[in-house]
Amino acid sequence: MQPTMMRYELTLTSLFRRAGELYAGTEIVSRNPDKSIDRKTYADFDRRARQLASALRRAGMNKGDRVATLCWNHHAHLEAYFGIPIAAGVLHTLNLRLHPDEIAFIATHARDRFIIVDSVLWPLFEKVRAKAHFEKVIVVRSADQPLPGGAVDYEAFIATGDPGDPLPALSEDDALGVCYTSGTTGKPKGVCYSHRAIALHSLAAGLADTLGVSRRDTVLPVVPMFHANAWGLPFACVMVGAKIVLPGPHLGAADLLDLFERERVTMAAGVPTIWLGILQALDAEPARYALTREMRMVVGGAAAPESMIRGFDKHGLRVVHAWGMTETAPLGTVSNLGPDADAWSDDERYAQRAKQGIASPFIELRAMSDRGPVPRDGTTPGELEVRGAWVAASYVEPCDEGADKWTDDGWFRTGDVVTLDASGCVKITDRTKDLIKSGGEWISSVDVENLIIGHPAVKEAAVIAVPHPKWDERPLAAVVVKEGATVTAEALRAFVAAKLAKYQVPDAFVFIDAIPKTSTGKFQKSELRERFKNHVW
Repeated sequence: MQPTMMRYELTLTSLFRRAGELYAGTEIVSRNPDKSIDRKTYADFDRRARQLASALRRAGMNKGDRVATLCWNHHAHLEAYFGIPIAAGVLHTLNLRLHPDEIAFIATHARDRFIIVDSVLWPLFEKVRAKAHFEKVIVVRSADQPLPGGAVDYEAFIATGDPGDPLPALSEDDALGVCYTSGTTGKPKGVCYSHRAIALHSLAAGLADTLGVSRRDTVLPVVPMFHANAWGLPFACVMVGAKIVLPGPHLGAADLLDLFERERVTMAAGVPTIWLGILQALDAEPARYALTREMRMVVGGAAAPESMIRGFDKHGLRVVHAWGMTETAPLGTVSNLGPDADAWSDDERYAQRAKQGIASPFIELRAMSDRGPVPRDGTTPGELEVRGAWVAASYVEPCDEGADKWTDDGWFRTGDVVTLDASGCVKITDRTKDLIKSGGEWISSVDVENLIIGHPAVKEAAVIAVPHPKWDERPLAAVVVKEGATVTAEALRAFVAAKLAKYQVPDAFVFIDAIPKTSTGKFQKSELRERFKNHVW
C-alpha cells in the first residue's frame, strides 16, 4: 500500500508565513549600542524581512548565494535570519570574536557575495575587507551615524524591496544557512544546514521535555546569533510566536539582569561563563532585581557546575542543562528530570541535573571505545557519537581535514568523552583532547573543575594536563579568585580532596587573573597548556 499523505515541504518559509499571520502584535525588543530600547512587532518583522528578501533578489542575489552577517543580536539580524533564506539565499553568520584573518578566511571559503555589518563593527570589518571580497556591503546603523564609504545603508537597502513580491518556491533539501566551527582544533570547518533540518530542529526545541519554547515565553538569547544558530532559538521563537528580547552588544551581568527584569524574561540561553557572572551579581545584591520566578536559563557550550545550579535555585531561577555542537545544529540533549526523580534525594536530583540529559527526538546517541559500544552503566566512559535529522553528514567543501569525524556506518564522532546510564542520560566527562592520563589512570578535567568552582572563593577554574617525569601527566588547576576573596592552594587542595580520589587531586594550583576563552566563551585550555608546559613539579 502506498502512503496517501500530502507532500508538504518543511521550509523556513512556512514558519515565517505562519508567524506573520498569527502573532502580528507580539513584540521583538532590541537594545541598541547606545543602550536605548527599540520595540518592533512580528507584523513589522514580517514586512521588513520580506522587504529584505525582495531587495536582495532585486540586487542580483541568486538561489544558493551566500549572504554573510557580521552583527550582534538585534532586530535587523533576526530579519536577516529569515529574509535571506526565504529569498532562496544562504545565511552565513560570521563570528565577530575571531581574528580578522580568520573571518576573511571563512568568508572567502564560503564564497560570500553580500554582507550585512553593524556600524559599531566597522573597524573590524575594514580589516576583514582588506582580505575578502564582498560585492555589496550593507550597514546597520542609527540615523545619526555616518555612512561608511563603499557601503549601503540597511534601511535604505530594504526600502528598495517590495514586501508584496512573491517568495520563491523552496525545497526542504535546499540550503538555509551555514555556520563554521571555531577552529580550536585546526582550520574552521563549515556546516551547511537544510531547511528541513532547521524546521525539525525548531519543532524539537518547542517540546516540553526539551527546551519547551512557547508563545507564553519571553526569550532572551544571550548566546550570540553568530554561534551555532543562537542554538536555534530565533527559529523556534518565531515558529511559536514567543516574545524575543535581543541584548545587542551589552552582555555584562548588570545589563542582562536589567533586561531580564524590565522585559519579564522567562527563558534565556548562554554559556556557563555568562551565568557565573550573573550568579555572582545576584549573590552580591540578592534583593536588587525582581526576576520572573522560575525563569529558565539554558546552559550549553560547556558543562555547568552543580554548584551553579544550586546557586541559582536559591534565587528561584532554574538552570536547564543542554548539549550540542555546530555539527548538530546544535540541539542534541537536554536535562529535564522525569517523574521518577520525585522519589530521589536532593543530592541525587542535583547530580542528575548537572548531566547533559537525554537525546532529543530524532537524535540517536552511542558511546564508543576502541573495543566497541560501552555499556550504559553510568560509569564506563566512551566517545560520544551521534546521528539524526539535523546532524551534519560532512563539512562544506573544500575541506582538507575532518573526514575522519564520520564513522563508516554513518555516525558523527563528537570528541566528547561521556558516560551513558540505563535511562540514556549523558554525562560529559571531558573532551578527548583534555583528558588527563596519570600513571595509567584517566582523570576528568571537567569533574575536577566543577568541584573547584564550588568553592565560595573561586570565580573560575580550568584544569589541564602538564607533563610529569614520573606519572606522564598530572593535573594542574588554574584558578581565578572572586573579587575581594582570598584562598590558598592548600585550602583548595583540601576542599577537593574530600570528594576525589588522591590521584585525581591536582598537584598544583596556580592563581591567574583570567582564564583565556575561545570566541564562543569556552575555556581555551590549549593556551593554558602552552603557558604551563614547563611547570616544575
